[in-house]
Amino acid sequence: MGHDTPPWEPPLAGTEAEHVTGSLERLRATFRWKADGLNVDRLRARPVPSTDLSVGGLLKHLAVCEDDIFAWKLAGQAPETRMAGPQQDFDRWQFAVGRDETAQDLYAMWEAAVARSRARLRAALAAGGLDQPGHLEWDGERPSLRRLVFDLIEEYARHTGHLDLLREAIDGRVGEDPPADWPVLPAAQPSG
Repeated sequence: MGHDTPPWEPPLAGTEAEHVTGSLERLRATFRWKADGLNVDRLRARPVPSTDLSVGGLLKHLAVCEDDIFAWKLAGQAPETRMAGPQQDFDRWQFAVGRDETAQDLYAMWEAAVARSRARLRAALAAGGLDQPGHLEWDGERPSLRRLVFDLIEEYARHTGHLDLLREAIDGRVGEDPPADWPVLPAAQPSG
């Protein structure tokens, strides 16, 4: 990539793993940019007709998805974000901003989950590539790492679309990609 290419842009000609992880990184960057800079009241706001959608709720939900995929489904480890939530009414918790939660709490939860996922994905790619099976078994089969990464890409694509509508309704922020000088949050570790 050229020196003016943003760090979240997938390669123009790379390996399959570079394209898949690059696509995930671009979605993460776009999602986080769309969610950036809001106070807790705006993170809690539900400006579109929905009982569940808020920017803060989407931050929590995608933190849960990150850990579910790369801790639980890939490695058979306890998914940290899910374990931090209440055991009862978890589905509601992951889409809501609690009374005692702050904007910093929500951004930090997502950033910590992404950092863990990046480390787990890097280690898994180094240990066996996209074809290796994950830990969790579905209908007698173990999905490949490739399938798990694509499942997370799908989650980000769906919820970044929701976030487009929420953010425009909150303060008018629109756009497809972050500005080229926007910092990747959390900071991505160089691969290799």
